[in-house]
Amino acid sequence: MDIFKELVGKIEGTNKKIVFPEGEDARVLGACVRLKKDGLITPIVLGNVEEVKKTAEKLNVSIDDIEIIDPLKASDFDEMVDKFVELRKGKNTKEQAVEFIKDVNYYGTMLVQLGKADGMVSGAIHSTGDTVRPALQIVKTKPNVSRTSGAMVMLGKNGERYVFADIAINITLEARQLAEIAVETAKTAEIFGIDPKVAMLSFSTKGSAKHEFSEKVAEATKIAKELAPELALDGELQFDASIVPSVAEQKAKGSKVAGYANVFIFPDLQSGNIGYKIAQRLGGFEAIGPILQGLNKPISDLSRGCNEEDVYKLAIITAAQSL
Repeated sequence: MDIFKELVGKIEGTNKKIVFPEGEDARVLGACVRLKKDGLITPIVLGNVEEVKKTAEKLNVSIDDIEIIDPLKASDFDEMVDKFVELRKGKNTKEQAVEFIKDVNYYGTMLVQLGKADGMVSGAIHSTGDTVRPALQIVKTKPNVSRTSGAMVMLGKNGERYVFADIAINITLEARQLAEIAVETAKTAEIFGIDPKVAMLSFSTKGSAKHEFSEKVAEATKIAKELAPELALDGELQFDASIVPSVAEQKAKGSKVAGYANVFIFPDLQSGNIGYKIAQRLGGFEAIGPILQGLNKPISDLSRGCNEEDVYKLAIITAAQSL
């Protein structure tokens, strides 16, 4: 079954509320209208009301049944400011909080934190930093997770489904952080109907090469197994040993993951980013994401080169993450 049909089946009837801080953008507003019309989510659109209406006129769509909030004129603005000061525990003054909450990403993230929305999708016109910074300050990472990370779901032409991480956020990682990301990525895989078998990737398999890089992955594997003993996970593994059964039989005999992995944890950002783009451009895989993981509540970051369909799909993923 198509992966998005599966996700739609999960979120239908749940009435999840997703906030879109970039409502004046045609791609974002167009996706919101479709999502509302299809009955998949309840969008909350942020922006200057008159500008949002102008965008709707250009698109020739009706937004009569969509909630639009201008943070600068919101009835709960003062409440948001006070709650933000409380959450920040003395790190920001009330005057500073007022300026923060004027920002659509901060206001939108506060809606999520206070339970007025189930998730947020931003990044069509804002940088990753603009989207992630409020999330880290307000929503924060889950217990036992020190870093947020980015996963990419890779869909093959013959129905293959894989998840790659971290491909978007952390340039370098310590062993503990790699382990945390492995556990979180397995949870992301489950959202997409994947029974996770996690490979901790390296240029070495089971000590075939001795170097601090491969030893860090081996240590991360050990920590990940302590964090999630029930998870099918192994390392360190070279990519061929992780996915080719005959190679796994030679290099990692007895492993329950080697040869059959479907979740791949890369040792650093450059290898993860290069890896998914090779699969995308040479292997013909469709890349869905990046999907932010590790946060207490789902905040999703679009690419500024996105189209309406990308916004539509990422909103569905964000709603599914909130289940």
